Amino acid sequence: MLWDFIKKYYVDSIVYKQGYNPVNTLTWAVLLVVVVVAVYRYLRRRIVFDEKFIIGNIPFIVLGSSVRIVEDAGFLHPPFSYLFMTPFIYILIFCIAFPSLLLAIRMRGERYWLHYGMLGVVLSSAVLLLLFDNLKVVNGWVLPSSLVIAALLAGLYRLIAARLYKPMSNRLSCIVFFSHMVDGWATFFGIQFLGYWELHVLPRFLVSCFGPWIMIPAKILVFVAILYVLDSSRENKEDEQLVNFVKFVLVVLGLAPGLRDSLRMMFQV
Repeated sequence: MLWDFIKKYYVDSIVYKQGYNPVNTLTWAVLLVVVVVAVYRYLRRRIVFDEKFIIGNIPFIVLGSSVRIVEDAGFLHPPFSYLFMTPFIYILIFCIAFPSLLLAIRMRGERYWLHYGMLGVVLSSAVLLLLFDNLKVVNGWVLPSSLVIAALLAGLYRLIAARLYKPMSNRLSCIVFFSHMVDGWATFFGIQFLGYWELHVLPRFLVSCFGPWIMIPAKILVFVAILYVLDSSRENKEDEQLVNFVKFVLVVLGLAPGLRDSLRMMFQV
């Protein structure tokens, strides 16, 4: 009975690429919270969570999204390929990025983010070169469209926030908003024009009820609300550290799937 439960809700969703279900979604969410809390407590005394921290991590986000396409394109085969699927791809990238981050902090001090980020640039560039060398670009408009529209909306967000509630117009909040606009527009393009489907439980329900266009206003409403809560809750230095780290996690959860989806549709794999 236990194996049947595990197979139905965890194994089959990975092996047969069935997407998420309520059980594994809740499980991965709980595990994410545990890991986030542990990493935050370990790092909070060692570095400042600011724009430099996020900039240093963006190449590793690109790395994770690019490596995911290696599996999507069929370059890898089971069971090895399962390591490159969610949630294991997050664990794999973490095992590369976290030791690299600690080493950079130890060796470079306050300039850690530059050297750490450069390692991510080298690794992600190598994977992207592999993809572009072996795959044909079919829908080249998807990635630039997602990035440009997301950037325009993030700029609009910052202008409006600066007028209505200035604390929400900070750079980290704009990066969070941008990341989830990339994800939202990539989802919209894929479902509306290219025949893809939504993997996640709640977005899949919303799309089935209202259509793929709902992803854009839903993302805007949800993340404006989240950013308002975060930016109105900072009272001291410790609060700011925690809020900024939560924003970093939100960037990962938005930008990683947004880039992966855009790249996957671009290569049509």
